[in-house]
Amino acid sequence: MPPLHILWRDEHLVAVYKPAGWLVHRTGLDAGETRFVMQTLRDQLGQHVYPVHRLDKGTCGVLVMALHSNAARALSQAFEHGATHKRYLAMVRGWAPGAIEVDHALKPDDAPADAAVQDAHTRFRRLAQLTLPEASDARFATTRASLVEAIPTTGRRHQIRRHLKHLAHPILGDATHGKGPLNRWWAERLGQQRLWLHAWQLTVPHPVSGVAMAFDSGLPWPGLAGWGPGHNMAEDANLSLSAIPSADWQRLFERLPWEETAENPPTP
Repeated sequence: MPPLHILWRDEHLVAVYKPAGWLVHRTGLDAGETRFVMQTLRDQLGQHVYPVHRLDKGTCGVLVMALHSNAARALSQAFEHGATHKRYLAMVRGWAPGAIEVDHALKPDDAPADAAVQDAHTRFRRLAQLTLPEASDARFATTRASLVEAIPTTGRRHQIRRHLKHLAHPILGDATHGKGPLNRWWAERLGQQRLWLHAWQLTVPHPVSGVAMAFDSGLPWPGLAGWGPGHNMAEDANLSLSAIPSADWQRLFERLPWEETAENPPTP
């Protein structure tokens, strides 16, 4: 099992890059899975680690874990009380709105039909868009997609995925909330099948000092003008792309004809 990429560490917490396809910890829902962040990180650091939040199996990016029980308690409370700031990047179907706020209450996925809904709010901003001269759907001559920044201000399960479905711009590769034929079309074109959702940045109060700690996944925003097919970010950085944790996303930037649309590009 390859070691996890550590973004930051002190004696109280550790921030790592969670790869797509890894579970945060063991669960009966994925009995055949063998890749777990919690167990791998425990063996890598030689000490117990404590989960304080989660990312879906298909989501990659910043994940924080506590290194002792008091830190776990403080960090868990920060997530529970909304004292954290999360920033995601998603590749979605079609041309998403330039900027929109979604205030759409959600029930837990596995809740009974009469369960109460929970407030859920997400801010979205389109960063870039593309049009391919190929039909993924017989009704249209071309295929459109967008890169969208998502900032959830509540923490419901699958919130970003479900809110983007609500906008009719589901995340590409989302087997639960997306479109199967479109997902398969993109998987064939890109040479891999995955959920295109990335936990880009996470800010949490330090469990001891209370100072805001901003952890970044390391995914660069290249300024997409001129970053079409043929441009190689790894060559510019004199790095092997396969050694970069966010390689999947960097290939996405390089190989597709994105047009930047955000007035103020993000600066992680």
